[in-house]
Amino acid sequence: MSHAPDDATTSEVSGSDLDDSYGDPLIAEPPHPINWILLNADDAEIEWLELNRWVDWLRHTYGLPSAVIPPAWHKHPELMWELSALHLHWLCAYDPEQNGSAPIGWHRDFADARQRLREWVAASGTKFDHDRPTRQTVWPGEEPADPIEDVPIIDRDAEFVEFVLADVDARRAAEEAFYNSLDPDDGEAP
Repeated sequence: MSHAPDDATTSEVSGSDLDDSYGDPLIAEPPHPINWILLNADDAEIEWLELNRWVDWLRHTYGLPSAVIPPAWHKHPELMWELSALHLHWLCAYDPEQNGSAPIGWHRDFADARQRLREWVAASGTKFDHDRPTRQTVWPGEEPADPIEDVPIIDRDAEFVEFVLADVDARRAAEEAFYNSLDPDDGEAP
């Protein structure tokens, strides 16, 4: 889904310089679900930038506290998937071709989503000024989990850029490894 202009880069990711209005959505094609697991590096970068922009708009527009959307939401898959789905729902509800009652449906679902977000933020332990990975339950026979430590959030926007760049680099490395594994004669995987 191409949401960002051609010149968008992770250096423009912060959202802090955005207007309080989200009146300029950067959508070049109809909205469709995002499967974050399957995105290639370039698409992931675009989607991260757009989701971050929209989440920033959402938290400002609705005055949401960090108990609903914490600064490090992007580091928690449960929050990222919920916010991504909410973003898609918003895009569809406010599509010009949509039924006039769709926005009220979005707001009803937004109320439910806020409750889930509160629960997941509480369970994950991420806060306004520090973050830690979401605790995982270790099942019998699994390796014990590493100790979890809180990490202070010093510069949220810079840390988001680092996160996105690391995600994009990991995806690009996986793509290169896949293509390098193909047989050069027939293009098939071994």
